[in-house]
Amino acid sequence: MTSGDHADRMGPYLRHVVSRARTARPDDITTALTYARRAAGRVARLAPATRADILERAAATVTAQGDRLAGLLALELGKPLKDGRGEVLRVADTLSVAAAEARMIGGEVLPVAGWGRGVGNTAITRRAPAGPVLAITPFNAPANLLAHKLAASFAAGNTTIVKPPPQAPAVSTVLVELLLEAGMPVEAVQILHGGGDVGARLCAAPEIAVVSFTGGVTAGHAVAHAAGPKRVMLELGGNAATIVCEDADVPAAARLCARTGYSNSGQSCISVQRVYVQRGRFEEFADALTAEVKALVVGDPLDPGTDVGSMVDDDAAERVVRWSAEAAGQGARVTIGGTREGAVMAPTVVAAPPAEARVVREEVFGALVAVLPYDDFGEVLDECNRSPYGLQAGLFTHDVRRIVTAWRELEVGGLVVNGSSNFRLDHVPFGGVKDSGIGRESPRWMIEDFTVTKTLLLKGLTIWGDE
Repeated sequence: MTSGDHADRMGPYLRHVVSRARTARPDDITTALTYARRAAGRVARLAPATRADILERAAATVTAQGDRLAGLLALELGKPLKDGRGEVLRVADTLSVAAAEARMIGGEVLPVAGWGRGVGNTAITRRAPAGPVLAITPFNAPANLLAHKLAASFAAGNTTIVKPPPQAPAVSTVLVELLLEAGMPVEAVQILHGGGDVGARLCAAPEIAVVSFTGGVTAGHAVAHAAGPKRVMLELGGNAATIVCEDADVPAAARLCARTGYSNSGQSCISVQRVYVQRGRFEEFADALTAEVKALVVGDPLDPGTDVGSMVDDDAAERVVRWSAEAAGQGARVTIGGTREGAVMAPTVVAAPPAEARVVREEVFGALVAVLPYDDFGEVLDECNRSPYGLQAGLFTHDVRRIVTAWRELEVGGLVVNGSSNFRLDHVPFGGVKDSGIGRESPRWMIEDFTVTKTLLLKGLTIWGDE
């Protein structure tokens, strides 16, 4: 589709147009929905081995095109090449994992003869495609999160309509093109560019069976409302906490928190935001973190040596600067950063902000880490749980009792031990509780959401015995 309105994407670092996407019109949406429904049977009939082979070829294709994709991420989002290359490696892994999971889709023979009315009968289940999937992806990891949704949907035998973020149209489109080049049938995927109005119409459409959304809490609530009684998976925001206990290796913890707190300019739902440090080691950690942050290279995302590029736009960077200043006005110490140049936010450390500061209570989603002292381990767990979010947490300790206690008590979907909150393996279930969403991502768990259980009941035919 080439006619109609177009939206230009202004590179946040380069300050000029880097990509252009055609905005979907209402008739485009209608056409796409009709096509997705009609094509569902064609994709569902593909053998799991065929789907898996395509996904494996796609993984190899993505790996070969890694520099191209990383360059697009740098242009459209200001993401440093090293972060972009890391995301592309994860895309390839995600596609490979989805391929392996496609080969494992099956069912089970149910033990019906264990109850009297079941004697003499047999029941078998299988996982069947749920129907057309709508994948709405975010700007902060547009390639890998698209890979998660699209690969799992295709592995399950579904057609997919992709609504990518307006900030990353080119990298989203190129990834879909690479999947098609690897053999994904044209019936399996469509991509519609646009804003929230396009997403809302797609969510409400009766042709869509499943909605998978990653993004902010407000938008997630709107998606759930528009989708109505459909199956909906939401991966929403976070306010990730990392706890550093007195037995931790403080220099190592500070080094890791610096590396993972400012990657992608902190624009990750599990980025290190709140670090609670046992009071006796608080100043040591704050000094070590500040020194590590000072060593980060900030600047051109197309320079392979850059650690921190730009945020998604000027408004996002200005909001983080404003929140940093607010915390300072409430008594916190800004040990480094607190300024911006255009969309480039200087990596910022805010030491000892009050509990009610926005950098503590709200999702910063930017290049800022708040460091706070604590005295009692049980109390700091309670403090972490006061957040309305519950996605992931980190814990630095060698005390097994604390590890088990934190795993049991923290209201989060995942806990990383001797690592920060900002770590994810793409073949491990990922998702949150409370305002952080519904459901779990990663191919195996997404395939469960993208399929339905169908039962075959054979009356008078038994494999269990008649008496």
